[in-house]
Amino acid sequence: MMKRSAILLLLLFAALAAGAQPFYRKSVAPVRNVIVMIPDGTSTSVLSAARWYKFYNDPSQRTLSLDSCLCGLVGSFSSDSPIPCSAPAMSGYMTGMPQQAGNISVYPASNPAQDIVEVDPGRAYQPLATLLEAAKYDRGKATGLVVTVDFCHATPAACASHYYSRHAYSVLAAQMAANDLDVVFGGGRKQVTDAMREYLRGNGTTLIEQDAAAFRAYDGKGPVWSLFARGNMNYDLDRDDAEQPSLAEMTAKALDVLAKHENGFFLMVEGSRVDMAAHAKDPVGVITEMLAFDKAVGVALDFARRDGQTAVVIMPDHGTSGLSFGDASYKDYTSKGLDSAYLNISKVRRTASGLEKILLKAQPEQIRPLFREYTGIELTDGEVALLQSSRNYTEADYMKVANSVNMVSSIARIVTSRTHFGFLSGSHTAEDVFLAVYHPAGDLPVGRNTNTEINAYMADLLGLQRPLEELTGELFAPHTEVFRGAECSISAGEGQTPCLTVRKGRRTLRVPAFGSVACLDGKPLKLGSVAVYIDRNDTFYLPRELGEKL
Repeated sequence: MMKRSAILLLLLFAALAAGAQPFYRKSVAPVRNVIVMIPDGTSTSVLSAARWYKFYNDPSQRTLSLDSCLCGLVGSFSSDSPIPCSAPAMSGYMTGMPQQAGNISVYPASNPAQDIVEVDPGRAYQPLATLLEAAKYDRGKATGLVVTVDFCHATPAACASHYYSRHAYSVLAAQMAANDLDVVFGGGRKQVTDAMREYLRGNGTTLIEQDAAAFRAYDGKGPVWSLFARGNMNYDLDRDDAEQPSLAEMTAKALDVLAKHENGFFLMVEGSRVDMAAHAKDPVGVITEMLAFDKAVGVALDFARRDGQTAVVIMPDHGTSGLSFGDASYKDYTSKGLDSAYLNISKVRRTASGLEKILLKAQPEQIRPLFREYTGIELTDGEVALLQSSRNYTEADYMKVANSVNMVSSIARIVTSRTHFGFLSGSHTAEDVFLAVYHPAGDLPVGRNTNTEINAYMADLLGLQRPLEELTGELFAPHTEVFRGAECSISAGEGQTPCLTVRKGRRTLRVPAFGSVACLDGKPLKLGSVAVYIDRNDTFYLPRELGEKL
């Protein structure tokens, strides 16, 4: 009797545990197309601020596009910190492995004193297959990226490249070109080298550079890159539509191109500059960038609902700065209406960054009238002096704008002082971020899920035939394993692209780093993925099947 009771109790616990599992651990219907949308650095409080701003300026608009899909929260973290930057945060979503600050889809180095997940020291820096790469190589899907920053910035880079440093733009950009993406829209024209241009021409990609008209006229079926700025695109509030399309328009064009592919597609869309405005403590920048992102969400959801075979997953990578409304000076708030909250901020017609560009060209006597024109604010003598004293200094690191004296931070500080908005910091915050999902069959990940659990959910949406871990082993094996028994040497001269040379018998294979074309006995050989070289362990990571070519 005691034994039977114990068995029944164990069965009860098992049933309860099964019931507590995230919804997606039950059967999830795979879909033809997956759209992942990331409003970078968006604290959950931004949703309320953007929603009220939208309603105040148009009373017929009471909701955000993403409101209909809100279903839970996501715990986003690094392998050794509860507060991630975009690189490990997005890499965690894409690979299923939390990573260290700066990591772009590589296995983290161990940090025993701080690690909050189990880390195998022997795998440090190994490239990890991403969901985008799995969609491409495992399911034969088209792939695309739409952003408003450099195309090789942390979030897009984590989808289609691998390295231990998010700042190695040349390394990341080369891999992204070599990964044969079908669509890339955004900024970063200065990151495109002559070698990348030649490669893109060779694989049939149309490259459109800072030409909005050509972008809008494009109606081809082949791969297309369209880059609208040398670096980051302008904030939406500062944008000239004749020169730069909105995020919503880029998303619509990407869907038009990708929908032509018979096996479906994987698309990542990032509202990239919400985070940058939050780092600058610029409330109008945060709100208007979020609303621009939400318009893109509306485009994606309209497509998904019409298509019937598309899922949309919307979530920030992390929170930034902790925007709030209702500071200590906002007294008797229970009896105040929307005017007290949104009248002043609705008068602002440029972000702090956009207004800086105007003021830097102005004569001293023009500062007051220009500031009034674009913000509705009458500057005090002290504020004019503050702007003049900070006009010649620009903060190079956008993550530190709010914490140094520069014109952007000074403008943001003055604008914010006329509102009752406030910020916890100018840095990233340790908070769960919102989750919104559309699935045609209603298979949603409800409640709170971690970044790795959301990775598993998206893998199920894609209907992957094998785990990402297995794909990693096939695409990114150490060269010492791939060419066991062969003579291998690596040339990595300063300023030169590292190259692996492998000799076996009379055959010679040369593999340049960060590309997807090798040279076997003097003839080009297309690889099954990009070749990644990590100088910290002097190792090339390559498709395992390459060893069979010698």
